[in-house]
Amino acid sequence: MSKQQLLTPYSKNITVNNRVVMAPMTRSRADNEGNVPTDDLHGLYYEQRASAGLIITEGSQVSAAAVGYINTPGIYTDAQVEGWKKVTKRVHDKDGKIYIQLWHVGGMSHPDFHNGALPLSASAINPNEKSYTPEGFKDTVTPKAMTIEEIQDTVADFKNGAVNAVRADFDGVEIHSSNGYLFHQFFNGTSNVRTDEYGGSIENRCRFFFEVLDAVKEVIPQEKIGVRFNPSLDGIFGMKMDEETIPTFEYIIKKLNDYNLAYVHLSEPFTDVSTIPFAVQEIAKHFRPLYNGTLMINSNFDQEKGNKVIEDGYADLVAYGKPYISNPDLVERFENNLELAPSDQDTFYVPGAKGYTDYERASK
Repeated sequence: MSKQQLLTPYSKNITVNNRVVMAPMTRSRADNEGNVPTDDLHGLYYEQRASAGLIITEGSQVSAAAVGYINTPGIYTDAQVEGWKKVTKRVHDKDGKIYIQLWHVGGMSHPDFHNGALPLSASAINPNEKSYTPEGFKDTVTPKAMTIEEIQDTVADFKNGAVNAVRADFDGVEIHSSNGYLFHQFFNGTSNVRTDEYGGSIENRCRFFFEVLDAVKEVIPQEKIGVRFNPSLDGIFGMKMDEETIPTFEYIIKKLNDYNLAYVHLSEPFTDVSTIPFAVQEIAKHFRPLYNGTLMINSNFDQEKGNKVIEDGYADLVAYGKPYISNPDLVERFENNLELAPSDQDTFYVPGAKGYTDYERASK
C-alpha cells in the first residue's frame, strides 16, 4: 500500500512532519480569573495531540472587548502569556508544532461580557444568534457599529496578540477571519452597511482585515502567519450570503498571493448550500486555482477524504476538528488504519478534565 498523503511531510513556508492538522476548537476550559490557560488542563490536552503536523489552538481573544464565549483563554495579559508558555513547552518537548488562533467575536458577543456595554461589530445589526454567557445561552443583541478609533484600537490589539504569541513561544499565529466573527462581519454585505472606507465596495469591506494582517506581519514573519475563512457560510453565526459573498473571498484569496503566508485555511460549507445560487459547494476545488501558497482545508473530513483531497491537488494540509477531541493519537490511528473513538458532546464546553484529557490512546 502506497504511503498515505496525509502522513507525508510538507514544506513550503511552513514545515510539518505530516499533513494532519488539529483544527482550532473552543473548549471553554479557562474557567479561572483572568481566563488563563493552565498546565494541567490545556498543557496536557495539547501535549497529548502533539503528533499532529500542526496544532492550531482554540480561538484566544486579543482583548477583553474581543471575548464572546465563557471560559475562553486570552492572549492579552502577562498571566495569559505565562500560561501559554507552559502549553507550548509541553508541545515542543514532544517535537510538536503549535500556532495560536487570534480571535475577536465582534457582534457574536453579549453585554454580559462587557459590564453591560454593547459588543462591537461592523454595523448595528443583530446576528440573531445565541451567546454562551456565564449565565448560559442568551440571545445576542444589536451591537455597536465600530468607530474608526475602535477599528484602529482593534488593529493594535491583534498586533499585540502576535507580540504576545512570540513571547509565549508559539510557532506562529492564525488570524481568525471566519465563521461569522468580527472580520467576517465586515466582509459580509448583509452585516456591513457602513458608508465609510470600511463599507460599500468589496475592497472597503476587506480593508480592516488587511490592516490587521499588515500590522501583524510587522511583529512576526509572514511565514509564521496563517489566516482562516469560511466563504460559503450561510444561515448560521448571523451570516447570510449574497451575490457579492464569493467574489469578496475571491478578492481576498487572490490578494493574499502578494503575501508570503504560512497557509490559507478554508472551510467547506457547514450546511447544505446547494439551493443557494451564488454559493460554492466545493470550496477547496474552487479556491485552489486562485492561491499559489499553502492551502489548508477543513470540515467533515475523514481519513479517506483527507487523503483524496491532497491526492487530487486541491489542498496541501487537512485540518481535523471533532476527531481530535476523542482521538489524541489521530495520526497514529491513521497510520495503523484503526477505528476512531466517538466523542462525548455533553463535555465539549464544560470545565474540567472529563471529556478533555481523559480520552485514551488506541492499543494496536
